Amino acid sequence: MDIEKYIEVIKDYRVLVLIILLILSVIAIGPHFEKGQLTTNLKYGLDLDGGAWIQLEFQGEIVTFEMDRWSNLGAVDEFVTTLSERLEADVILVEQNTLEIRKSVPEEELRALFDELGVRLVSYNPGISKSTANDVKRVLENKVNSLGNRDAKVYTVVGLNNVARYIRVELAGVSMAEAQEIVGKQGKFELRIQTSGDILNPVTEHVLFGDVISGVQNPSQNPPNSNQWGVSFTLSEIGAKQFQTGAIAYGAVSDPNNHYLIMYLDGEIVYSAPLSHELATDLSVRPSNSLVASTGFGEEGRNAAQVLEIHLRNGALPVDVKIAGSGSMSAELGEQFKFWCVIAGLFALLAVTIAVYFRYREPSIMLPMVIINASEILILLGFASIAMQLDLATIAGLIAVLGSGIDQLVIITDEILHEGKVPSPTIYLKRLKRALGIIIASATTTVIAMLPLALMDLSTLRGFAIISILGVIVGVVITRPAYGRIIMAILSK
Repeated sequence: MDIEKYIEVIKDYRVLVLIILLILSVIAIGPHFEKGQLTTNLKYGLDLDGGAWIQLEFQGEIVTFEMDRWSNLGAVDEFVTTLSERLEADVILVEQNTLEIRKSVPEEELRALFDELGVRLVSYNPGISKSTANDVKRVLENKVNSLGNRDAKVYTVVGLNNVARYIRVELAGVSMAEAQEIVGKQGKFELRIQTSGDILNPVTEHVLFGDVISGVQNPSQNPPNSNQWGVSFTLSEIGAKQFQTGAIAYGAVSDPNNHYLIMYLDGEIVYSAPLSHELATDLSVRPSNSLVASTGFGEEGRNAAQVLEIHLRNGALPVDVKIAGSGSMSAELGEQFKFWCVIAGLFALLAVTIAVYFRYREPSIMLPMVIINASEILILLGFASIAMQLDLATIAGLIAVLGSGIDQLVIITDEILHEGKVPSPTIYLKRLKRALGIIIASATTTVIAMLPLALMDLSTLRGFAIISILGVIVGVVITRPAYGRIIMAILSK
């Protein structure tokens, strides 16, 4: 083709969109040299970067029941309250005749208690409701993100009965000891006020849980430049009223030095201090939703403030959890996986190139097909650098896209070269439209097949499904129309 023909092809909107996306993808991937090594903005999962995973088991049950003497709504509420008091646990009415018990209770013990209360236990399923599991997932995501682990993945495992029993957390680039420290704790935050006893053995009363904390600031010096560190946090309107009521009722306002404000995480004290004179004065007349927890001076105070910030951001897990399983991947093995993934991708591209060459034996047809196919992978890597991690399943998805993509380009080329002749422009457009119709139908079935995997929390399978769906969409919307325009210009020679 002459220069004018090249310019005409590049100016076509389909080719132009492809070029713009390729440039944006390269910018997003951001290849650059750092410490003498070529690096990118791509994020890797624990398969390729090393790390640890922990599976937590929810300590609760979903039960269904039938009752005779508890026949109306008021009686059901009374039964739930009685059960909660007897078990010393939160009991939630999820649906009619379905309870969520937020404590691990053996089935035999629970059945005996139900019989004693005159209620028949119909079914017993270890775990919690899907909505509660989602709350736990949100809290854990906030917890790991507050520590800078924004590449962490949190999956809930929900059964066909809509009961969640496990939640899995994957932390790339984190050792097993660190992962257990981050995730293994239950994160149940509570604020209480000392009513009697000394500070080493205080007798306290509950004031609020962490779910009423609406915002937490980064650790800072308070007052500024004083070298005294603390964490500022805000309470919701309900939380502020609860705090004022508790502070007045338990003496923290009238006698703050003998009624410390104590914060607990999983039953252990993480902060203890009296109310400041200014805050005690304010609480005596109105609620205060803006609070500062001072943690001390110097580096020790700063470190304590950072730890307290994490605890405040966690909120309160609605249900206890325990570690049910764990595993890790070494960074050295992850580096080996990266190397072999690159080799596998290059071999896949080489195999595709050889197959296309032996089919058409024409470099002017083969090269555009291979380049278009590779450009699709580049666009997907650009998306991955922004929105997801690369792991072994995602790499497998990219290689699958490489194979399915070349299949579709072969369909277009064969349809156009039907009977071995280059058709007239009118017939060409008809054949191209027919080929794209076949591709769209095939792409639709792929998306439908992969959609359940993409929507379910099935760990690494989700990455494979998402990449497969994105590959199909990018192919149908961007690369196939662009290839149709390019191959038309080449065949017109």
